[in-house]
Amino acid sequence: MKLLLWLILLVLCWPLALLVLILYPFIWLVLLPFRLLGITVDAVFDLLSAILHLPARLLRGPRRASDAR
Repeated sequence: MKLLLWLILLVLCWPLALLVLILYPFIWLVLLPFRLLGITVDAVFDLLSAILHLPARLLRGPRRASDAR
């Protein structure tokens, strides 16, 4: 999809398309820390959810083979 949009931009305005082609790696590098921060925050929320649900999972008991379906 990104390639198709870039090709349309290339046909409509080739200097802007070349600028986008040059700047895209730098923009990706700038946004990389935010992506890593998002992954970290998601992992922390998953850990907190697992800790909060642990007592209910322990009280539920072991699963039987017939309940696995």
